[in-house]
Amino acid sequence: MTKEKISEIVVVEGKDDTKRLQQVLDVDTIETNGSALNNETLDKIKHAQRVRGVIVFTDPDFPGEKIRKQIMAVIPDAKHAFISREKGAPKKKHGSLGVEHASNEAIIQALKDVSTPTTNHFESDITVEDLIQFGLIAGNGSRVRREKLGELLNIGYTNGKQLKKRLSMFQITKETFLVAMKEIIEGETNE
Repeated sequence: MTKEKISEIVVVEGKDDTKRLQQVLDVDTIETNGSALNNETLDKIKHAQRVRGVIVFTDPDFPGEKIRKQIMAVIPDAKHAFISREKGAPKKKHGSLGVEHASNEAIIQALKDVSTPTTNHFESDITVEDLIQFGLIAGNGSRVRREKLGELLNIGYTNGKQLKKRLSMFQITKETFLVAMKEIIEGETNE
């Protein structure tokens, strides 16, 4: 069976991520080797963006988010692939979250559903009040709802403080937001 080819270079955190992606896809990667990105690695990523484009595919945790933000600061038009914390959970009890633990299907889907933040000014009409009303900021279950929202909208998980900014960055309209929230609430009702 021929593996699907990813034309962009995928930025991952380490060797295990590269090995895992190459089991599933025909893909080239750049490894950041930790959350302290050095200038040499950033220069490689910039060059890759100019030549083939890049997809940032980091772990669904704080260090992965830190790397993502560092790359976004220098390459605002890079594409982003996300997996949920659930899909990146290790099989072993004390392992860390990571792309290397995701199923073949989750990896393929994440790389199909890439998102690109906008470099144009886009002011979302989603208000902080909307986020509070839908239980996304503060309160019991807000983290779980943000995780579900991030997965549905392909924008990844973010904390309550950063959620409004992330929604604007990926140009999520209020209509799209409301449809996603309706699906989340219906899912909770059916659980």
